[in-house]
Amino acid sequence: MSSLILSTAARLLVALLLLFSIFVMLRGHNEPGGGFIGGLIAATGFALYVMAEGAGAVRAVLRIDPRKVAGLGLACALAAGLIGVAAGETFLRGLWIELPSGKVGTPLLFDLGVYLVVLGGVVALVLALEEQR
Repeated sequence: MSSLILSTAARLLVALLLLFSIFVMLRGHNEPGGGFIGGLIAATGFALYVMAEGAGAVRAVLRIDPRKVAGLGLACALAAGLIGVAAGETFLRGLWIELPSGKVGTPLLFDLGVYLVVLGGVVALVLALEEQR
């Protein structure tokens, strides 16, 4: 389907959905949201772009295979768990470091991992379904 309106709106909506997904991921530690919902929102933006421009255009924009994005997310989540073990605590123990701008901890790294796994998995699925069609 080739629609000028959808094609034009998709460019703006993808950017807005990606920004909103990052906001939802970052606020998810203390309030509703997190990596899973943020990843789904971002994947929705790419699914919209697939409908507007096709799978080839999305692959060109991403420049990296979505399965590799999911693998990177899995590595981030695993690293978040192993940091606790390296510090002599239990697996997935939340640890924080103090920065001048505030605290940063392993829960954020874990949420980033979940975000990337969901984003990569859903985008890979959407692209596979579109290319099979």
